[in-house]
Amino acid sequence: MNPDHLDPARTALLVFDLLHGHVNKDAPTRARFEPVIAQAGRLLGALREAGCMVAYAQADHRADRATSAVILRDTDNRLRPIAPGQAASHLPLLTGGTAATRIIEELQPRPEDYLIPKHRWSAFHGTYLDLALRTRGIQNLVLCGGSTDVGVASTAYAARDLDYQLVIASDACTSPEADNHAQFMTRIFPRMARVRSVAQVQEMLRGAAG
Repeated sequence: MNPDHLDPARTALLVFDLLHGHVNKDAPTRARFEPVIAQAGRLLGALREAGCMVAYAQADHRADRATSAVILRDTDNRLRPIAPGQAASHLPLLTGGTAATRIIEELQPRPEDYLIPKHRWSAFHGTYLDLALRTRGIQNLVLCGGSTDVGVASTAYAARDLDYQLVIASDACTSPEADNHAQFMTRIFPRMARVRSVAQVQEMLRGAAG
């Protein structure tokens, strides 16, 4: 097993939560996502050209939040303290079937791709992702999207526990908290994955072809 090569027949790309409701929330958020979307587009193009499996993880919460558990915690995802009486809030979940949960135009799926509706942070929890990957004989999972420290991290931990060979595209992931993104890419993800730039992932594909 060569750590510098990716066999396209055994490799899948998972594009995580690059949805209108996350990307186009406001102008500063869109600006933060712009370089990440550009890199994700290059990554998607390279893996498609190589013949790799492509999957998209999409938030898919019920409008009435009937399957969204209330979790007691000190802060929200951005470390802002939760005041008394706010613990029951399900915000900011995206409702399935709405414009907010559409995949952004720059990264549109094709008919042969896999759409993975998810109801928790991890793209594996309660979904058919593991079944789809194993049916295709996938061993290597390339992961990109946002947020690095929330859904990407949760999915990476699950992939590690399911024994996938994980590659995380560092410049095709993002978080509102830049220090959290850097911490995961430099101190946490290297313990469970190969952390590579999109250019390096492209070289891994070319190396396998050569």
